[in-house]
Amino acid sequence: MIDLSHYLSNYLPILIFLGIALGLSSAFVILPILVSRLTGSYKPDADKLSEYECGFPAFEEPRSQFDVRFYLVAILFIIFDLEAAFLFPWAVSLKETGWAGWLTMMVFLAELVIGFAYAWKKGALDWE
Repeated sequence: MIDLSHYLSNYLPILIFLGIALGLSSAFVILPILVSRLTGSYKPDADKLSEYECGFPAFEEPRSQFDVRFYLVAILFIIFDLEAAFLFPWAVSLKETGWAGWLTMMVFLAELVIGFAYAWKKGALDWE
């Protein structure tokens, strides 16, 4: 018969960590709600609902849709930013990877330039 308690005891620290994480995340969500209910800060009135960022009433519906170009520029920024982040570990390990690593990164950069040229040609980077 196999003694499973030895194997299961190895997972005890992970279970304790998950329990503490669940407890803390629940506390960070529930405690502010309870404190605001007890202090009365959840009751809206005219002063709380007034404009406080720019000082004048909003002239558009706040849930209006953004132009798709905002999302496209954001996605392109994330893509090129993450791809640029791959250059740092490559540059550090270039001595160990040798010519194979250099050639692989040049193929990667060529694909990046092709993608950039395609986005530029399609007008994704143009702003009106």
